[in-house]
Amino acid sequence: MVIVQETDFDAAALTAQLRERSAGKAGALVSFTGYVRDYAQDQATHTLFLEHYPGMCEREIQTICDTAQSRWNTLEPIVVHRYGALHHKEQIVFVAVASAHRGDSFKACEYIIDALKTRAPFWKREILSGGKQFWVQQRDADTQKTDLWDNPPSGTPS
Repeated sequence: MVIVQETDFDAAALTAQLRERSAGKAGALVSFTGYVRDYAQDQATHTLFLEHYPGMCEREIQTICDTAQSRWNTLEPIVVHRYGALHHKEQIVFVAVASAHRGDSFKACEYIIDALKTRAPFWKREILSGGKQFWVQQRDADTQKTDLWDNPPSGTPS
């Protein structure tokens, strides 16, 4: 289940929904919730404005989820990502994955959030408390981490 929405979400309700959908098939459920944090070191973040490419964004997130399910034995994950004006400490993204064993859930959840950061068509503009604005650039470390999922060093378990 992939949802891209402007409104906030209830992480507990989404977790309960995944538990219900798993109907006792899952022995593990791993979730991740991302929040708006301060990006700039010298001023507090006031607002993070997220833009997205409607339609394409949902398709790319679904592709990421499908890839996770093909690599690890998981049930259909839940991903909710917000867009629009988000203020400091607000929720941005929720990812939850259920599986028979914890290892699959942990790996799939981490893969999904890593791939979201580098592949989903979102653009972030940060507005600081002093009024300064700038586009948040993708970090090289995020790109490298996502690349490792697709091209692990030889001998590394997936």
